Amino acid sequence: MMIQNKLIEYLDYLFPNPKCELTYQTDYQLLMAVVLSAQSTDKRVNSVTPIIFSKYPTLEELANASLTDLEDIIRPVGSFRKKASYLKEIASRLVNEFDGVVPTDRDILESFPGVGRKTVNVFLAEFYHYPAIAVDTHVERVSKRLKLAYQKDSVLDVERKLMKKVPKERRAKFHLQMVLFGRYYCKAVKPLCKDCPLKEYCREKKKNLD
Repeated sequence: MMIQNKLIEYLDYLFPNPKCELTYQTDYQLLMAVVLSAQSTDKRVNSVTPIIFSKYPTLEELANASLTDLEDIIRPVGSFRKKASYLKEIASRLVNEFDGVVPTDRDILESFPGVGRKTVNVFLAEFYHYPAIAVDTHVERVSKRLKLAYQKDSVLDVERKLMKKVPKERRAKFHLQMVLFGRYYCKAVKPLCKDCPLKEYCREKKKNLD
């Protein structure tokens, strides 16, 4: 059995019904939460988004929010000055150009501040179940450890290789499962290798089992 099949089988065992750990209710709330999650954690993001969306319950209010107030709220997630300005501009563009609805066109989405390919993939896969695989630090680490990609591969290289190996109908779920696997099992520090059925394929098994 090929490694990707064994991996999918194991991920289904660990996370049969994976859920995004970001808290959101609407399309724009998800997009903004993903923007805030860059170089941060879902836990930190979830500590600030309820405050933001409670204080500014509409896109119009968020677009007109005090930048200083937003910075104060967002401070725990890091890069708070940039991210506060991103949220205001995203809100303003959604109101003025898209009738308050987040567009699904990749090129348009990537024209928003703070929104790159990974953010678009997360948003489309989570909100619309689009068959995308977002390569964050967890997905990249697991993929390279399990030899699904080369160590020298770029994030885009890893994404392309995974897209070829994972069936289209499985991609959105697979992305979530890989994030959770990397976050809680195949961790950057002290991964739980001892009982992992995939360790025979792992590049780092000797280092982590010694």
